[in-house]
Amino acid sequence: MTVPRPAGPGPTGLDVTVRETGPGTVRELTGDQIAGLLSVPELVRLTPAAGGRWRLRGNQKVGLVRLRTPSGGAVELRLRPKLPVRDLMFLLSYSPGDPWRPEPVTAAESDELLPAVADLLARTARRTLDAGVLHGYRTVEEDLPLIRGRIRTADQLRRVGLPLPVAVRYDDHTPDIAENRVLLTALNLAARLPGVPRRTALTLRHLAGHLTGVRPLHPGAPLPRWTPNRLNSRYTRVLRLAELVLSARSVQPAGGTPTAADGFLLDMPDVFERFLTVALGDVLARQGIRCAGQEGHHRLDEARRVRLRPDIVLYRAGRPVSVVDAKYVFLDRPAPSTDHLGQLLGYCTALGLPHGHLVYAATSQDGPADHVIRRSGITVTAHALDLARPPAELLASVAQLAARITATAAGIHPAPDLS
Repeated sequence: MTVPRPAGPGPTGLDVTVRETGPGTVRELTGDQIAGLLSVPELVRLTPAAGGRWRLRGNQKVGLVRLRTPSGGAVELRLRPKLPVRDLMFLLSYSPGDPWRPEPVTAAESDELLPAVADLLARTARRTLDAGVLHGYRTVEEDLPLIRGRIRTADQLRRVGLPLPVAVRYDDHTPDIAENRVLLTALNLAARLPGVPRRTALTLRHLAGHLTGVRPLHPGAPLPRWTPNRLNSRYTRVLRLAELVLSARSVQPAGGTPTAADGFLLDMPDVFERFLTVALGDVLARQGIRCAGQEGHHRLDEARRVRLRPDIVLYRAGRPVSVVDAKYVFLDRPAPSTDHLGQLLGYCTALGLPHGHLVYAATSQDGPADHVIRRSGITVTAHALDLARPPAELLASVAQLAARITATAAGIHPAPDLS
């Protein structure tokens, strides 16, 4: 094969569509464009092709990203998902116990991810805000001409001979709380996504106008933490979508410094894992089992130096009874690699469990396959979950998966988790 050479002088812009799976797209690239793409290697896989050209293949990311090349040129990548957008929207928006379901994605939107995400956020936010804007208490420290709340004694004593203003601390009942700040910032951002229809953008801005007195988050600032509770339960679904929109705005180049991306980028393994955690958790909660995702406190070795972060650990009465690892790898049948089996073996060993589960995204719904690990007493079961099934069938498959997991966990009474 000829060693690819950068294309000669030409337009500084590159607009290319790459599908998540398949052989990829072959294009002629300038040296500047190659450098821009290589600076963010997780977006696409770039390999030499015949005739001095380059092949761009999907890398489990979907969405639209506009990158700036080292010389100031532009690269626009349209990363199309393997799943139909309608099915992807269900994975993103699924919320157990929600009394309503979003309307189906229309045919005109079926191939475009960004308009579908913006429309879903608009419809979800409208239903949330129709019930009123959530208020909460926020502790405020101010200097006022009168006493409100409690005097900050130490600060006031430092002002010898100055009775006014009074240094006070009080709890303010306000809409300017974490939940509304996250929602407002996401609404503003979604209205500016490329390709979003004018009508949807106007709806998003109109909804943002409901949040008077709420401060948007500063660009690049970490998202404020909020805790689901009885008072904010009606916000849970829209906040999950809002956080997804906000987290999809940052691209991490090879150097580690965040780069602004004018677009929207989803990590599909993360989408699959989040859906599986929520859907499994909903089914298993009815049986007294709690699903905990991405816990970082587990250790593999006695010296506690080797950290483990399983995708999902299942607990009953505070003790681990099973472990699940989500693999966004489309297979014709669940055939785990040695690495995947070794990973589950480590999880089961550290947690003191005789059985673990691998759950693969798949193009078929084959039955589970057991893999008994020699000389360990540990069994790893591989399952296939067909994400292209209609929502009702997909949730039924998750329920069957939960039943198989609980069957292997029945009667397990491991020692308390000391990790």
